[in-house]
Amino acid sequence: MALSAMTNQPTAGDTASEDRREWLRIDDNLLLEYRLLDESAEMPASVSAPVTDEVIAAAVGKPTAELLAHSGEALVDSSLVPWMMKVDWLLEVLLKTLAKAHPGCMDLARVTAVNISGGGVSFTSPRQFNAGDRLALKIILPPFTPVQTVIKIIRSSPDPQGHGFALATEFVDLNADDQEHLIRHILRTQAERLRARRGQGG
Repeated sequence: MALSAMTNQPTAGDTASEDRREWLRIDDNLLLEYRLLDESAEMPASVSAPVTDEVIAAAVGKPTAELLAHSGEALVDSSLVPWMMKVDWLLEVLLKTLAKAHPGCMDLARVTAVNISGGGVSFTSPRQFNAGDRLALKIILPPFTPVQTVIKIIRSSPDPQGHGFALATEFVDLNADDQEHLIRHILRTQAERLRARRGQGG
């Protein structure tokens, strides 16, 4: 009896499933930091808007708030929580002091409304970029997972609401592990929102 040879090659069904995972999209609010690829990392180039106290508070507080939200009751009575809040407070005070002492010379990841998939991300930037530009991008997935990659601007147009420029981009240098982190975040977020809607309906 002839035996079929077994291979590790993906089947058409496997490929289609992976494609569906890659192109699942969600609207979200994530910490982003970006600059033109050929700009110095020392140059605060993500946005032209100043780093305000509100921007700093959001950047510092978001990861911890998301960690506590995802941990459920696991951290409610933990002695670590007060220390985490104290570290956040000290970091926030330090960053606010630096921002006031050196205005225009500091930049940091900002909470940004995005539409994101495993293949690319769309967002609005106060700074104008051109189609074809490549940006170094850092995304902080909740609670503390950094993803660093390169994106290519596919489309750039004035935001209809006057908030800068609407950018549509694709990932051009996203490693497999980081893409998996992104896809897992998207799937988890979709599942959480579905459960929340079902809870409201019940």
